[in-house]
Amino acid sequence: MKPVWIVDDDQAIRWVLEKALGRAGISTRSFACAADVSAALKLDTPGALVSDIRMPGTSGLALLKEVKENYPGLPVIIMTAYSDLDSTVSAFQGGAFDYLAKPFDINEAVTLISRAIQDRLAEEQSVEGSDTVPASSEKGMLTQSSSVAMQEVFRAIGRLAQSNVTVLITGESGTGKELVARALHSHGMRAGGPFVALNTAAIPRDLLEAELFGHERGAFTGASALRRGRFEEASGGTLFLDEIGDMPFELQTRLLRVLSDGTFYRIGGAQPVRVDVRIVAATHQPLEERVQQGKFREDLFHRLNVIRLRLPPLRERREDIPELARHFLGVSARTLGVPAKRLSEPAIAALAQFDFPGNVRQLENFCHWLTVMAPGQTVGVSDLPPEIRAGDIGSLAGRAASDATAGSSATWQQLLALDANVRLTRTEPQVWDTLTRQFERTLLQSSLDVCRGRRVEAASRLGLGRNTITRKLRELGMDPVTAEPATD
Repeated sequence: MKPVWIVDDDQAIRWVLEKALGRAGISTRSFACAADVSAALKLDTPGALVSDIRMPGTSGLALLKEVKENYPGLPVIIMTAYSDLDSTVSAFQGGAFDYLAKPFDINEAVTLISRAIQDRLAEEQSVEGSDTVPASSEKGMLTQSSSVAMQEVFRAIGRLAQSNVTVLITGESGTGKELVARALHSHGMRAGGPFVALNTAAIPRDLLEAELFGHERGAFTGASALRRGRFEEASGGTLFLDEIGDMPFELQTRLLRVLSDGTFYRIGGAQPVRVDVRIVAATHQPLEERVQQGKFREDLFHRLNVIRLRLPPLRERREDIPELARHFLGVSARTLGVPAKRLSEPAIAALAQFDFPGNVRQLENFCHWLTVMAPGQTVGVSDLPPEIRAGDIGSLAGRAASDATAGSSATWQQLLALDANVRLTRTEPQVWDTLTRQFERTLLQSSLDVCRGRRVEAASRLGLGRNTITRKLRELGMDPVTAEPATD
């Protein structure tokens, strides 16, 4: 079996992969730059190539293009610390076998590389060769994400963009379903064609049919001219049908016919109209349940459900909230022509713990609100919208404390800020005294627990005198007698 070639300017990454693959019985050869790989390929080829994207000199994507032009059967795995949609899509469009976002699980990386080697061996024994597709870097959505769930979405977009297959996007309202639909269009073969979006739940029932299919002149009262519907407008491109689960049942039959044979009749028309449209549909409704309830056609459901993409709600990818918030604050600032607000660490912690029932759209609205309403350039917890400061924030502190116990990055200062905000928002009296007493009680009890109740040792570790710790224990109602264990 030929060795795996590893290309990365980071020596630590090369070393980790070498050791892990070596333990798996896979030999390796490492390179610090793409130019050395190009020279080595003239003499030999590897079993698989694992390459970083961003390196001095030739990039990993340029190396990928070179490999696919000259060695189309060689599997290339692209890895990068910049987990963005454009890199992912470009890698897949350039013919990459798969994509690894750093930091990656080393066992998963070894499994992926092993699969690439086996796939190449199997391909060599059957059909050889593959076509390449030029990369695309067109922007269309906020693409940066460290979330594992969103990385899977990026991978799916990369694989689906060059296909005409129907895609059903599911997810809660505000998760960005239309942005994903636009990404599928702008990174695909139909990017030069129109992208037409229609929210089927926003159009009155009696107008939706004409909106979709158009009408002939004189088809009904007020139809003074021929009108092309959304299907005709999207011909050669993509039609995005949002909230498809709310489409009236009687129109579902007409939609099914278009999906089946690509033809339809305008209202009042006698001649069929043929269109070439890729359908991307989206819904927040559980379509399987609506089928069982008789509210959605089962045959239409199966027509739409060829490939399903689920967008995770924002509460399932909290690690993206800080970066998204900074992005939206920047957008709001540019729109209003003012300097961008900065989020303090406690404010970021509070935002990251909020559940965001309205998802990304709600976070965007919050950032617009902060740009207008926050008094200073640095946003503190007290500047956050009332939805976060009131009501829910008590549970936020509890969840933050639970997360900290589980090993999250929340500090005790951030948790204290959240707890203080709860009390100040509720206008509790003597907040300073209450929190000070709680702090002292916690610290004293912890020191006594560590020292097994020995006050002299606890006082020494805390930097206090014996008389001071005894007085504090009495002031705080902590029994100094029981605090010191009896001796024989």
